[in-house]
Amino acid sequence: MTPATTKKTRTKKTADAPEVDAPVEETAEKPVPKTAAQRAAAKRAPAKKKKADDIVEDDEAPAAAEPEEDDEDAKPAFTEPLPTGAIVISSNDDEDVPVYSTQITGATADPVKDYLKQIGKVALLNAAEEVELAMRIEAGLFAEEKLSTMTAAEKAGQLGLDLQWVARDGQRAKSHLLGANLRLVVSLAKRYTGRGMQFLDLIQEGNLGLIRAVEKFDYTKGFKFSTYATWWIRQAITRAMADQARTIRIPVHMVEVINKLARVQRQMLQDLGREPTPEELSRELDMTPEKVVEVQKYGREPISLHTPLGEDGDSEFGDLIEDTEAVVPADAVGFTMLQRQLEQLLDSLSEREAGVIRMRFGLGDGQPKTLDQIGDTFGVTRERIRQIESKTMAKLRHPSRSQSLRDYLE
Repeated sequence: MTPATTKKTRTKKTADAPEVDAPVEETAEKPVPKTAAQRAAAKRAPAKKKKADDIVEDDEAPAAAEPEEDDEDAKPAFTEPLPTGAIVISSNDDEDVPVYSTQITGATADPVKDYLKQIGKVALLNAAEEVELAMRIEAGLFAEEKLSTMTAAEKAGQLGLDLQWVARDGQRAKSHLLGANLRLVVSLAKRYTGRGMQFLDLIQEGNLGLIRAVEKFDYTKGFKFSTYATWWIRQAITRAMADQARTIRIPVHMVEVINKLARVQRQMLQDLGREPTPEELSRELDMTPEKVVEVQKYGREPISLHTPLGEDGDSEFGDLIEDTEAVVPADAVGFTMLQRQLEQLLDSLSEREAGVIRMRFGLGDGQPKTLDQIGDTFGVTRERIRQIESKTMAKLRHPSRSQSLRDYLE
């Protein structure tokens, strides 16, 4: 006996069991009309991969949706036919809407991680496979050289088609050898991080060295390709660091000296427990102390004048640098007062005496004149100008005149 039939027959009080069972069977077999919302939900429900508890059969109605006889507040079902193509919206529609994720599968915000994932898909090669690929690359280069000397008609022939296939196979072998050794570039680039270049830039420069190694690899020497490619990869990375890592480019040979000095300085710091002096470094590196100081100066990294300082960043590094060419206000005021005082002293002399002193010491234009030049200006001899200068300087040395100027000498 179902819960629905039990609820309907609960109010009947009779001792005759057959009389109770008759309406129960009749009620159970009587189909309950389904609402339009339930029919729309049943159509949207998937037919596969559902649990038995979640599937509603056409001939079975849920007990919660069945109206009770004694419930006066129950809402009547829609009995009017709906137009064709009508959409019925109910409160249960939100539960049937599938949830779609907007996140792209396999996407990552770390380009390095994504790159490592991509290059990890190519399997590593053994020595025999490297030799096989190198032979195919060599055959492809030979085919390209032959094709460059053939005419269009010859390329259309069977020999030309075969050579084109060999050339394409050589390119495929080159790509395979490159892809299988990209992880070697990453392992070598990790050793050069923190020296002024981004990790991906180091990998890119190392890949250029790897391409150079593939083009120049000679399998007949008997060495593994990784051994040969390591030198080319390191050479490409170090050259790129020397050219791009610093704001001010330093020659490659000087970069090597700077790195050697840094290694020796770190080792002596561990051994001595203090910073080594230039003299100690010079003995270790076999160079003069002046050369050590010069190399240390070259190894310094430049800093921007607009670098913020302090917790709030209100001031900049450039605010703390002295402008050696700027005029100190106190000195400027003192020099102006000295010029005024000197002009007053010269005004107490005669016109010729003041003119000789101004031209002799360059008080006007800052260009001192010789005795001959002054004599030509005044139309007198050189000796006469010397006499006037000597007489005028004696007047200026008198305490009545010189005392006012002596205060500026202190």
